Order: sequence, then C-alpha cells, then structure tokens
Amino acid sequence: MAVEAGSRLGPYEVLSPLGAGGMGEVYRARDPRLDRGIALKVLPQEVASDPSRLHRFEKEARSASALNHPNIVTVYDIGSEGPVSYIAMELVEGKTLRELLFGGALSLRRLLPLAAQIADGLARAHVAGIVHRDLKPENVMVTKDGLVKILDFGLAKLTRAETQSGESSGLPTETGTSPGVVLGTVGYMSPEQAAGQPLDFRSDQFSFGSILYEMATGKRAFQKETAVDTLSAILHEEPKPLSEIRPDTPAPLRWIVERCLAKEPERRYAATRDLARDLETLRDRSSDSSAAVVPATGGRLGAGALLLAFTVAIAAAGVFVGKKLWKEPASSPPKFQRLTFLRGFVNNARFSSDGQTVAYSAAWDGGPPQVFTTRIENPISTKLGIPDAQLVSLSSTGEAAIAMGRPTILWWFVPGTLASVPLVGGAPRELATDVQWADWAPGGTEMAVVRGGKVEFPARKVVYQSPGAFPRVSPDGSLVAFLDRGVIHVVDRSGKEHLISRKFVWHTSVAWKASDRILVTEFQKDPGVIYELTLSGKEQAVFRSANALHLMDASRDGRLLLAVGNPRQESWLRKDGEPSDRELTVHANSDSMSISPDGKTLLINDTGTMYLRNFDGSGFKKLGEGVGSEMSPDGKWVVVVREGPPAHLALVPTGAGEEKALDRSDLEEFDWENVRWSGDGRTLLFGGRSRGRKGAMYTQDVAGGKPRPLTPDGLETQSTSISPDARFVVVERKDGFWLYPVEGGDPRPVAGMLKTDFVWRNWSADGRYLYAWNPLELPFRVFRVEIATGRREPWKTITPQDPAGVWSADLMLTPDGKSYAYNCKRTLNDLYLVEGLK
Repeated sequence: MAVEAGSRLGPYEVLSPLGAGGMGEVYRARDPRLDRGIALKVLPQEVASDPSRLHRFEKEARSASALNHPNIVTVYDIGSEGPVSYIAMELVEGKTLRELLFGGALSLRRLLPLAAQIADGLARAHVAGIVHRDLKPENVMVTKDGLVKILDFGLAKLTRAETQSGESSGLPTETGTSPGVVLGTVGYMSPEQAAGQPLDFRSDQFSFGSILYEMATGKRAFQKETAVDTLSAILHEEPKPLSEIRPDTPAPLRWIVERCLAKEPERRYAATRDLARDLETLRDRSSDSSAAVVPATGGRLGAGALLLAFTVAIAAAGVFVGKKLWKEPASSPPKFQRLTFLRGFVNNARFSSDGQTVAYSAAWDGGPPQVFTTRIENPISTKLGIPDAQLVSLSSTGEAAIAMGRPTILWWFVPGTLASVPLVGGAPRELATDVQWADWAPGGTEMAVVRGGKVEFPARKVVYQSPGAFPRVSPDGSLVAFLDRGVIHVVDRSGKEHLISRKFVWHTSVAWKASDRILVTEFQKDPGVIYELTLSGKEQAVFRSANALHLMDASRDGRLLLAVGNPRQESWLRKDGEPSDRELTVHANSDSMSISPDGKTLLINDTGTMYLRNFDGSGFKKLGEGVGSEMSPDGKWVVVVREGPPAHLALVPTGAGEEKALDRSDLEEFDWENVRWSGDGRTLLFGGRSRGRKGAMYTQDVAGGKPRPLTPDGLETQSTSISPDARFVVVERKDGFWLYPVEGGDPRPVAGMLKTDFVWRNWSADGRYLYAWNPLELPFRVFRVEIATGRREPWKTITPQDPAGVWSADLMLTPDGKSYAYNCKRTLNDLYLVEGLK
C-alpha cells in the first residue's frame, strides 16, 4: 500500500520512499519525539487485512525487537494507522549486499569481514530461537563504514503459504519464473525449505552458504531458468566447486561454504556460533602471511569448528610462500581429509597397520567418551561398543589398548584400568590397574607404561623415576619418548637418556616420524606449530597453522593424524531462581575466581586483566591489570598477588578508592591460586614462601598485622578453605583432609571426605558443612559433609549447560548453596588425515 510523502503514520513523518519488496514498501521517515531518522516498512495489504497473519507478524516483530546486536537492524515499534500496518526500524544508510554484488565477486579483504558479521548476527538470533527463513543479499545492508545489518529477522514466516494448523510449510507462495522470485527468495532456499519440511537454524546456514558462494565467485550457487528448476537444483545438485571458479579461494573458506551447503542439515554446523567463529578466525588470520589456517567443526569453547588451510601472502589464498615447509612443487600443498563430523572432543587417534583404518576416542555432543573406528576411503565412524572407554594405543596386530574407569574430563591425568580389545570386536581383556598412559611397541607384545609416577619400558621395568606423560615407542622399538613437566625425554630400555629437549608446555603431544626424530605439538603455547626434533637436539618448525593442532599419530609413509580445535575457557553462572546458566565469558580465556554471596557477580581473570561481570549481562567492569584471587564477601575489594618487587598481597577496590598493599613480612612468593577470604571479610588465607623455606599456609588480618603461619613449612597442600567465622581452615594434604584451628592447636582429620574430593570456598554459611565433589568428573556430584560428625549425604548434581568438548572444569558455590558458577575449558575439534607434509 503506497504512502504519500509528507503524510504521517502514527507518530512518524513519512519523508520519501526507500524501496519495496515482498514484505511491503519501505520509507524514510522521522520520529519527531526523538528527532531521529527511521525506516518505516508498510506491510502488504494481504498481510494487514488478515487478522491471523497480522497477529503472527506482531509476534515475530516483538521477538525480533529483542535481538540487540550490532549486525541486526533494530526494530523500534509496530503499529497501524487506519488500514495501514507498519513496522518502525533503525535507518541504515548504505547499500544492500545485492548492490555490492552487481560488480561481481568481492575481494577477500572485503568478503571476510562482511561474512563474519553476517554469521555473528545469525548466531545471535539463533541463540534466541529466531530463524530468519529468507536470508538473501537483498536482506543484508552494508554501511559506508563496512558495518553489516541484517533485515527482516523473524518476519519471513509471513511470506510462506500456511497450513491448516497455522504454521508455515516452508514453501514459497510464489513459484513463478519472474527473475525476482527465482533469483531472490527461491535461489537461497535450503533443501528442507524447498521440500516443505520443518525448518530450524540450519536452514539459515544453507542460505548463508549460498550467499557466501556468491560473494566469493560473483555467481549464484543455484540459478536455473525457472523457479521449479532452481528448487530441483537445490534438492539434487551441487554447485560448481569454488576452486574451479576462483582458484585463489583459501581452503578454509571453501570448506566453510561446502559445510553450509550440505544437503543434510546434520552435516552443517551444530551451532551457528561455531560458523561465526570459523569466519572470524579466517578473517583475523588472513593478513598473516606466515600462518596457515585449518578448518574446524565444533563450537565455543562452541563451541566451534576449526580452520585448517594455507594462506598466500595477505589474502590467505592457498600455499605458504615464506620458508618452505614441504618439498616441491610449492603449488601442491598438503592434502587434508576430514574424518570426523560431530560436535565434541577427539582426545586420541592411531593408524592401523594397514594405514587405511583409523581408531580414535572422542566424546560427542557432551556424551561419555567412546572408542570408534573409521576407514579413510569412507569416513563413517563405527563404535567399538565399549562404554566410557578411551583409546590409549593401537598395536600392529590390531589390538587396541584402552583405558576404562576414568572420569569424563581430564582423561589423560587420571589412572584407569588398562585393557586390550581387538578392533574387529570382542570383550576387553584387563591388563593392569592404575595406569595413566601406555603405548604398544612394534610387534604388539610389549608396552611402555606410566603408572605410580614412573615410566616402565617394557611394562614392570622402570626406566625413569619421575611421572612421565604421553609415552610413544620408537618405530624400531628401542626407545620411548615422553613428557615430564614440559620437557621431552627419550630413553632406551636401560634408562639411558638419548634426548632432553627444551621446555614445552603441558599437554604437548609427541609422535615418531622416524627412529631418529620425533614430531611435537604444543596445545597452548604456539598451538599451531608442528616441530621436528632429532635425537642430536636439532629443532625446527615444519608446519604452522593459525589454529591449535594436537598431533595424534604419524604413519611410516609420512601421513599424520591431527585433531584441530582451538581451546577456549568460559565462565558460567547460575543464579538462584533462574531457569538456566548464563555465560559471562569476557573474551576467550575467562577464569572466574570468585562468586559473590548473593550469586549476582563473578570476579573473572581474562588475559591478564581483572573484570567484574553481573548475571544480568550488563557489560563488564574492568578493575585493572593483574590476576585477582578472590572478591571480599561485601564485594568492595579484590585481593591480588602483586609480583613486585617485592611480591605482596594487595586489595584492589571494586569502586572508588585506592589500592592497599598488605604487610608482606619476610615472604617473597605468594600462591595466587590459593588465596581465600573468610566469610566475615576479616581474614585472608593464602600460600606463601620466605627465603630459604619451602612454603606454608598463612593467615592474615585484613585490617592490619603480619602473616601468621598456619601449617608447618614444607607441608604439601592441594586445596584449602577457611570457615565463615575465620576460626578453622580445612587443608587437603597427601594423607587426607585436616582441620586446622586458626588461633593455634593441633589439627584433626575431617571424617567423611574422600581422597577424590576438593575444597575451595566450600563452607556452608553456618559453618556446619563442607560441600565436596570430585573436580575431575562431570556432572559435578556435590555432597554435603557435616564437619562435626563426618556424615556425608548427596546434595546436588550440577551439569554444565553445554558439556560438549569440555575437558576440564571447576565449580564455585555461594555459602547458601543456591547459586553457583563454573569454568569450562572447552575444545571442539575434528580429526584430519594430512598427506604430503614433508
């Protein structure tokens, strides 16, 4: 329905027409109340005159108005003036993506920032449960500054033919041959949309993949002479490969497009935020000429999928052109084949002796870890059929060494029962207990084993007296390589050292390339680099990626198994009375240290900076540089370890005020992870060490005074907690949990606590109970232990809202136990076969 310039619709002054589409005419207008320009969309008569469709329009518009995101056009108001119904929206000055595509394909430097913004907006809407249903270039605006705004969220449902139930069938009401229909709505439908099937957020992913394809090539992914032919192509045909139309397209972008355009929804992204993160990673890395990028699937930690590809100069276009990392020809980069397609975490993988079967263990979609096999020529995974098992190693005879009885997180560092089972099937045969790691030697009759804090090679012959990790036996069976406190050691069967490397970080993975050299990846520091170490001590980087790589195995013919996935640390909070957890992660490495007693606020450390975040998500408050240990019960102070010199404890105000340094006495080191504030806010408990001493636990009055030693010097403590009235401290020692009187006196054991328990601000508000749980298990099974009697009773089970890919987590409770917070270390990765890397 046309509206005359100069007329009014409700409170709005209509100025001039802006455009028209299937959802009606759009006008430039002014809101005199706020003196701002707006866009007015006037609905078609068939919508405005149909009460049921108008009601649904209003419902969808209200949902869309809640989408507060920079890449989604804001809906201000809905209303009517006589027979005219309208929606008032944010006025965006710029061009539609369709107009930008009139000139053909976009440059990568233009494409990647725009694509990342579109995906980010989609992800926000999908989290809110809103699906666009009509995503196309005409519905994407781009400002002069390059800011993307997506139009018509939640409104496209109105353009569909409705069923008798009142719900959309997903089919377009128009299927004519006019270019506007064929090349617009129909050309960007998903297969399930074209078939009239139920839709979810993955339908938008397919539409976005079609847009992304067009942005990269300047051509429509699905374009036929008639709407019917176009729909048939969407259902049954694949678009021409990106690499044929635009050979310089970076591999990760090709993989993202291919995944979005998968005909089956389950083969697309499990969460759109994972798609957004993949594009953000590619965008951020595209200007790094020294990095290669690899695709990803998965999520946050998505979360998300992980990118693995190779960049050319600034545009991230295909082949690494700096220092050569593989043999000629330089134009033939390594080949990557994805072997897993679900959302979760792969923790181990091995080649079989024939080189065509791969065994791996993974926890998919938050479920328990299991062992799978897959064939390289047809990567469909098959369960081995043993619940709660993780792959340890695979012998040349087809025997899988598996670990059973481990918790669902922190698999690698917890002992379990070592067993063997044929890959072809059968019952597991138990070999040993309390084993952390093992690896078959060639021949399949001997193993290198780590248990009891020692390395055995072969089993029952100790060759190294300290706790090693991730042992790998050399191809000739004479040596074993393993990690000890970040240093890679290689020893022979007599215990003689053949290599002691520089220090890497923990969770470094090792695989033998040949009997005189090994390949190494680090999971945290430089996680995208593969190093080659020779037994003579020579080290060089042989591959670089923009994403974290976990080296699983290397075959004798030079192929690799890589798990690709960026780690992410998240903070979550569940406030009493709220129906769900809320993520309060600041960036991508958030470590919440303290929850306020009212359950409303978290103290979060992220990349060397302290923040306070509220449950309502109302932004975050930056407290300054440093690592905060705990927030005071009244929320007015945060205690921080300042490295100095000299090192000392300091109180940082959360509001106005100045930092206060506490008396350090003769202490030179402080344990920032072991600082506790008593419930009355008067006393601090912390770990410290003075010159010439091994260290102890101390208490100190916040108002003044010197630190007072609580435990004997050199007493090893694992975790501690101070009572609300500051009279007692619970200390976890090697021989169990002990209660220490703050004012002096002999400690006594705490009955009812288990060896696997953990204490960290775990007292109830009245000081009668300790909350106890095993920090290495998910879900958290929280028990309440009465200190006076040792009576232990189940109290609450807490499961992370999104457990997929979580491999480490910790929990914090408020004193009343009604609110809680937890941190998740999450890696959503995929397993890849890599060929051609020399």
